Amino acid sequence: MDSKKIKKPRGIARLVAGKCIACGARCESSCPVSGILMNEAGEPSIHAEKCIGCAKCVKVCAAGALEMFYTPEELEILKQWEAQHGAAEEELDPAEKQLRDMLATYRGVWVFIEQYEGEVAKVSWELLGAGADLAKQLQVPLSAVIIGYGVGELCDEAFSYGAEQAIVLDAEVFENYRTKPFCDALCHLISKHRPEVILMGATGQGRDLAGAVATIVKTGLTADCTGLGIDDKRNLMQTRPAFGGNIMATIMCDRFRPQMATVRPHVMAMPERDSGRIGVVINEEYDLREEDVLAKVIESVSDKGGKDIDIAGAEIIVSGGRGLMGKENFAMLHELAEELGGVVGASRSAVDAGWMPHSRQVGQTGKTVRPKIYIACGISGAIQHLVGMQDSDVVIAINRDPEAPIFQVATYGIVGDVFEIVPALTKRVRTMKEQRGGRIPERLAV
Repeated sequence: MDSKKIKKPRGIARLVAGKCIACGARCESSCPVSGILMNEAGEPSIHAEKCIGCAKCVKVCAAGALEMFYTPEELEILKQWEAQHGAAEEELDPAEKQLRDMLATYRGVWVFIEQYEGEVAKVSWELLGAGADLAKQLQVPLSAVIIGYGVGELCDEAFSYGAEQAIVLDAEVFENYRTKPFCDALCHLISKHRPEVILMGATGQGRDLAGAVATIVKTGLTADCTGLGIDDKRNLMQTRPAFGGNIMATIMCDRFRPQMATVRPHVMAMPERDSGRIGVVINEEYDLREEDVLAKVIESVSDKGGKDIDIAGAEIIVSGGRGLMGKENFAMLHELAEELGGVVGASRSAVDAGWMPHSRQVGQTGKTVRPKIYIACGISGAIQHLVGMQDSDVVIAINRDPEAPIFQVATYGIVGDVFEIVPALTKRVRTMKEQRGGRIPERLAV
C-alpha cells in the first residue's frame, strides 16, 4: 500500500542578521500579501502572521539577507517529504528561470583602456589590477578593450599589467574620442562578446562613455566606486560613498548584464608590471564611416605644461583646511611643499572660501589621491575629505583639536597650532637638506 502523501511545509521568511544592505525595499515590493514593511534603517520587518511561505522575497534578495525558517516539527516533515520525493529542488517560476538563463550567457571581465594619442590614462592600468581579482573569483578571463587608431602596440602594455586578452578596434574614425562612435563601437563589442563586468575610469571620458553605453544596452551603472567585490551569486558588489559621504553603500545589479562601474583614479592600487606576460589579441571590425559621424574634431588642444598642477599624481601633498584662517596663510604650505618637492592641496571648506582653486581640492567632490606622504594642516577630517586621501602611504595630521577625526586615519598626529608647527617643520626640512647637500632625506616623515 502506498504511504500517505506528505504535504511539503512552506516555512516563514526570516531576516539574516547583518546581511541586509538596504537595497531599496525590493523584498517589500515582491511580497504578494504585504507581509514586509521597511524600518527606518531600510531593513525589512517581516510580519510572520501574514507570511504564506512563497519565498519570493528570498529569491529577489541579492544580498542573501532573507531565509526560510522552519520549526523543528516542520523540519521533520520536510525530511519525510524529501524521503518521499527525493532531494528538494529549488522551485523556479518561468520568469526566474528565463532570467537565470539570460545571466548565464554573460561571462568575462572587461576593462576599458582610456587613451589619448596612444598615451593611456593610469586609471586603466589600476583597473586591470582590480579586474584581475574579480576575474579570478569568477574564473573568467580578464580582457582589455582598446578602441582607437594605431593603438595595437598598447596590447603588450595591457598584458604586462595583467590582461589575458586584448579586444582591439583600430580604425581611423576612432583617432579622436567622440561619444557616439565610441558608444556604438563598444555596444557592438558587448553584443558580440557578452561580458558580465565592465570597468571604466571615473574620468571625463569614462563618465561620458559609461553613461551612454549603459543607456543603450539597458543595464545599471554605479559611478565613482571605491570598492569592488563578487558575491556568491556572481553579482558585482559595487561600493561607493552615499548621502554626502556619510555612509558607504554597496550596490548590485543582479537582474541585468553587463554590470558596469566607474572607479576614481588612485582608488585602486597599481598592479605590478611584468613585461614578460603575454596574452591573446582579438582584432575586431566595426563598419563606421567618418562622413556618418556628425561631430567633427577640428583641433585638439593639450593642457600639458599648463600652470595648473594635477595633485592626483603627486607623491607628496601638503593640504590646508579651515584652520588656515585665510588665503594668505597658504603661503607657508607652499613653502613647505616646495622644500619637500610636493604640491599644495586643500579641503572643500578652503576651496569654498576661495582660498584655493577647485583643481586642488582633495575629497569626495574633488580629487582622490594616494601620495607617499600626505600632510593635513588645519583639516578636521570630515568623511568627505577622508575618502579622498585615507589610502595615502603616510598621513601626518596637524590640528589643535585632539578629538579631530583626521587623527583616526593619521600615521602621525601633531596636536598644536598649525601656525607654529608648519614653519618649524619647514625650517627643519631645510636644515636637513643643507646637511645632505640639498637632497631631500629619506623617510622624511619619520
